[in-house]
Amino acid sequence: MGTRQENKKKKRKWVRVLWSIIGILIIGVGAYAYSVYHSLTSAVETMHTPLDRAKSEKRTEEVSLKKAEAFSVALLGVDQRPGDRGRSDSIIVMAVNPNTNSVKMVSIPRDTRTKIIGKGTVDKINHAYAFGGVKMSLDTIENFLDIPIDYYVEINMEGFKDIVDSVGGVTVENDLDFTSDGAHFSKGTLKLNGDRALKYARMRHEDPRGDFGRQMRQRQIIQAVINKGASVSSLTNFGDIFAALGNNVKTNLTFDEMVTIQSKYKDARNSIEQIQLKAQGTMVSGISYQLVSDEEKARVQNILKNQLELK
Repeated sequence: MGTRQENKKKKRKWVRVLWSIIGILIIGVGAYAYSVYHSLTSAVETMHTPLDRAKSEKRTEEVSLKKAEAFSVALLGVDQRPGDRGRSDSIIVMAVNPNTNSVKMVSIPRDTRTKIIGKGTVDKINHAYAFGGVKMSLDTIENFLDIPIDYYVEINMEGFKDIVDSVGGVTVENDLDFTSDGAHFSKGTLKLNGDRALKYARMRHEDPRGDFGRQMRQRQIIQAVINKGASVSSLTNFGDIFAALGNNVKTNLTFDEMVTIQSKYKDARNSIEQIQLKAQGTMVSGISYQLVSDEEKARVQNILKNQLELK
């Protein structure tokens, strides 16, 4: 039976593991993981949500993490509220390549007009989640980018404030003075608790950049949480962190797959490139959309296909 100090070190190691796993999938912040500790078990079991989804037609063979093959993951920031399934208001696709030790990341504007796979309609891409949950959302993203989506990580933005509070709040650099939902946010360095962080991330209408500004703030909050969580030396509320993550994060990655990613892909976090998907705002039948030209779509598709080493 280990000493209190040894148990504390094990807890700290597993906090690093968890933030590392989420970090490499979102923005590549992480640490090292070598063993299993029981404090994480219930959180991982709660987060693991497999999908009843057919094998992607865009892959001839299923991707193998054990063989350190390039893979893709979709990060869905879902704005869920009581009585409403919600929409995937933040859609980020990452292509991770261990051979080049790099990550390509692209954000898809929530109002992007595209075919909704499984629905047979043309609509805003974030409506796919409202119509058919994660499965329809992934199928639609796959069709839009013309690449396989191997894994997903879904974050409930409504409950994300619990995650922010579990790490003691976050610090961000705000470049726009604004008031949203009764809260004022001045320019400069801001320390945000969970409630204010959620309001900060949700604001869109007061931003001249529209949804692009909101996407930036959402990435700021996510990155700040991961940075804070990765610095675990001063954190003692492990139970709160695990509970917040278990309640608000879902993924089809198994625990073994998470550990494999951390072991074989960790160096990819050192080179992360954000790919800008250019879109043009327009009105169609009185509804506001973001339109992506065929040329722009092909440009981004080719970048991701090369990153994934697809033929």
